[in-house]
Formats: sequence, structure tokens, C-alpha cells
Amino acid sequence: MDIPNLSSQDTFVSQTNNNKNTKIIIAIIVIFGITAGFWISRFWPTKTAVSLSDLESSGVNPITNNTSLKVGVLYGETDKSFTDSATGTIADGGLNGVGTHILKRDGGDSQTVALTSSTVDLSLFVDKKVQITGQTNSSNKVAWLLDVGNIKILE
Repeated sequence: MDIPNLSSQDTFVSQTNNNKNTKIIIAIIVIFGITAGFWISRFWPTKTAVSLSDLESSGVNPITNNTSLKVGVLYGETDKSFTDSATGTIADGGLNGVGTHILKRDGGDSQTVALTSSTVDLSLFVDKKVQITGQTNSSNKVAWLLDVGNIKILE
């Protein structure tokens, strides 16, 4: 009686070829997917930029100078909820080299807040009493650094 050879060389060779073919097919699919995604994005780009004409047609009036500012109106990012708020008068210049403007609050220099903003032009609100809301950022140079999200003019 003959004992069959369970580990034939032919089976090992065919499994190795199948593994190589599978890797090649996967590589071709990945390359095709990346190429197709690139070219689709070129033909159908998403609109990310907003022009002034787009803002005017949507009913939003962009702030262009400080003469168009009104007391009691909320300016800036109004659809987000910001967690931090403060009231005071905005002045030019940073604090210890941090921020673009400062918020002078009652209580002296120890209560001054360094301000930055990516949504509102703070220079339009200089020397105005305002209530600001935003997000606190960490800083080693100042006690409070606030990224302003919106501003409401009080006086």
C-alpha cells in the first residue's frame, strides 16, 4: 500500500502564485482608485470660497468699515456656541507679544484679555465697549488668550 504525499510541491507553488496575483490585483485597484479620485475632484470641485457678491445675495451684510456698526447687533460667527465671554473695551496691540488686540476690563491690568480672531476684524471695534464670546486658548505669556467668535457692541 502506497502512502500518498500530502505535501506536494505543486500545491505550494500554486498557493504562492495565488498570493502574488492577489497582491498585484489589490495594488492595481488602489492605484486606479487614487487616480480616479484625483481626476473626479478636478472635474467636480466643491465650492469653498465665498465672494462678497455671494454674501450680499444671501442677505448677509459684510462689515467693511466701523461706521456701519450698530449697538446691540451680534457680529461674527453666530451659529456656533462659544463657551467663554467677557465685557470691556477693545484696544489695539497685543499683550506681551500675544494677540492682535486687547480687551480692557474693569479691575485694572490684571484683568486684561489678549485677543485674536479668525472670524471678526477686531480693528473695526477699537475703543468700543463690547461683549465678546469665544474660545479660550492656552498661553505661557498671558493669563487669558481668547479667540473671538462674535462681538456685540454695548455702547
